[in-house]
Amino acid sequence: MRIIGLAGWSGSGKTTLLAKVIPRLVVRGLKVSTLKHAHHGFDVDQPGKDSHTHRMVGASEVLVSSANRWALVHELRGQPEPALGALLAKLSPVDLVLIEGYKAETHPKLEVYRAAVGKPLLHPDEPLPAARVPVVDLDDVERIVDILIRHAAPIQAVLVHAGHG
Repeated sequence: MRIIGLAGWSGSGKTTLLAKVIPRLVVRGLKVSTLKHAHHGFDVDQPGKDSHTHRMVGASEVLVSSANRWALVHELRGQPEPALGALLAKLSPVDLVLIEGYKAETHPKLEVYRAAVGKPLLHPDEPLPAARVPVVDLDDVERIVDILIRHAAPIQAVLVHAGHG
């Protein structure tokens, strides 16, 4: 299992880019999963559903299963957010995990930058367009896919580097 991230400010186009990249990776024969960092108040469960009721009345975990999918919601209830390595360990094995967010973590990542957002580069020591790293137009999806595959790191190497291995 190899991992690589997409990092950038909100509104830079990370999710839009992933929606273009994932199908191209799948067509190339790769099994892909994603791990996305979200803001504090996100919810994947909806009021009125039994699973939401179970969680709201105190269940630590709620697992919902059907013939098409299963989902596990784990309520932290004041515990600290799990480290990226602990979350990666919960994923089933795949060829490539694409991480959206976690810009401060040490795994390899592609910075998604859009000047219109009005924020600085995450790595200002690599000024555009003369950066020492590859600079690719957001519309050059095939080249981005090539870069993601080429620079993805084995999960164990990333976990060891982060002190989780």
